[in-house]
Amino acid sequence: MIINRIADIFFIFGNKSFFLSFKSTNFLIIFNLVPFIQFDTFIFCGFTINLITLICFFFTIGAIGKSAQLGLHIRLPDAMEGPTPVSSLLHAATMVTAGVFLPLRCSIFLEYSGISLFIILLGAITSFVFALIGIFQYDIKKIIAYSTVVN
Repeated sequence: MIINRIADIFFIFGNKSFFLSFKSTNFLIIFNLVPFIQFDTFIFCGFTINLITLICFFFTIGAIGKSAQLGLHIRLPDAMEGPTPVSSLLHAATMVTAGVFLPLRCSIFLEYSGISLFIILLGAITSFVFALIGIFQYDIKKIIAYSTVVN
């Protein structure tokens, strides 16, 4: 439950940064303005931070927590303790989908951000590790759980 709340907090930070940067929540307006703020930065504790990279970072950590990627996958085996394999399918249909949908929806930010390579590497490593873990599981619910992460 705590890992899921961490993901929610980062989603909230991302949405707040989104709104404070663009003064809008309309994706058509935001997507048209992204190239114009590509080089906008701010200084925080002596570090210069690119605004688009910060927004991508917040949404990436939120998506990692929601889809149980490597690093925030601690909740995954315990989330599958439900009485039926249907609980695993519900996890695949809701949580993982939420974690995958947001980076796809905001992909234009990833084009202008330096965090794209990190996301690709994390996804590849997560797919490999959880596919390997899923091979050696004996409980059908955990097999389904680990296979949903590979999505």
